[in-house]
Amino acid sequence: MTIEAQLRWTRDEQFVASCPGGAAVVIDNPETGSAAGPMQLLLMGIAGCTAMDVISILKRKQMAVTGFTVNICGTRADKHPRRYTDIHIEYVISGTDVSAKGVEQAIRLSETRFCGAVASLNAKITTSYRIVPSGSVLHHQPFKNIGKNS
Repeated sequence: MTIEAQLRWTRDEQFVASCPGGAAVVIDNPETGSAAGPMQLLLMGIAGCTAMDVISILKRKQMAVTGFTVNICGTRADKHPRRYTDIHIEYVISGTDVSAKGVEQAIRLSETRFCGAVASLNAKITTSYRIVPSGSVLHHQPFKNIGKNS
């Protein structure tokens, strides 16, 4: 399977990336621009890939998921090419009748079998998860906390 994308320069260090079908995203220097940078987009892609796997598996297990958030953070090497050396992914799931065993299995299947983004990396990947009561607001937590197992 071949996947295509195109990047078009707009100004300064800003680009618009698009793929067939019209979906587009702005990429910029995160220090000086107004959009996510390439390394942030890489984390977003990893989170999206594994999230799609996990939610699909949980639905197949007929778990009543009412909320799902993936928090992700990465540590980059100090020297160029400054690749990610460590990435932590935290899954936060709310719902009724959501089992820890089912969540753990879904995460493991995503990591080891389904998520091509995770498989494409040369970084140490760790994961954690939280199951919160249904109806809880799943809000963004400070990134400094998600690297710790809950």
